[in-house]
Amino acid sequence: QVQLEESGGGLVQAGDSLRLSCAASGRTLSNINMGWFRQAPGEKREFVAGINWSGASTRYGNSVKGRFTISRDNTKNTVYLQMNSLKPEDTAVYFCARGRPYGSASNDEGAYDSWGQGTQVTVSS
Repeated sequence: QVQLEESGGGLVQAGDSLRLSCAASGRTLSNINMGWFRQAPGEKREFVAGINWSGASTRYGNSVKGRFTISRDNTKNTVYLQMNSLKPEDTAVYFCARGRPYGSASNDEGAYDSWGQGTQVTVSS
């Protein structure tokens, strides 16, 4: 069983940057595609970014393209989400999730089977 723990959230102002981390324990993630999702109050969970098992390919939700970057360090069993030019509409709880092995990362929530507890990101205007 894998455990995922997000960190790095906080309260920032519009235009600021944050880097979220997702550390995994219990199992290696080196052959697993990973994703970041977010959920704002009263909203459905939304795909933010995904990265394939090797880090060679990434994909992003339309609302974050050009501002967010997903990366991973398989030697540390950790996935990152660098968030730049933050906007108030980025305010949400951010979750990392474990996807399927190999291939490419999906933007479909159903393709992920383990989730962290989430970290709150609040962007003030």
